[in-house]
Amino acid sequence: MTCYGYERTLGDVMLCNPGCGACCIAPSISSPIPGMPDGKPAGVRCIQLDDDNLCKIFGQPERPKVCEQFSAEVDICGHSAKEAMDNLIELVNLTNVDV
Repeated sequence: MTCYGYERTLGDVMLCNPGCGACCIAPSISSPIPGMPDGKPAGVRCIQLDDDNLCKIFGQPERPKVCEQFSAEVDICGHSAKEAMDNLIELVNLTNVDV
C-alpha cells in the first residue's frame, strides 16, 4: 500500500499500510477464528482486529491459513486503505455466488 503517496515496500514485497485492516473486514472467512468459531461473513470486522486495525493473532498458529497466505498487492490493495476496502468489496461482490 502507500504511505503518503508512495508504495511501502521491502525489496520486491509490498508492505501493508498500518491501520488499514480492509482484508480483515471486507472478505468472508470460512475458517474458525478465535472468538469467531464459524468464521466471519463479508463486511463484518474480525474480532481479532484491534483498535489500530492490526491483527491480534498475527504470527500465531491459531490465525486462519487464509489470513496467513494473504499478502498485500497493489492490484488488490491499491494506494490507500479506502482503495483497498473498495477493491476488496468489489472482489467479494464479483465472486459472491448464490447457492
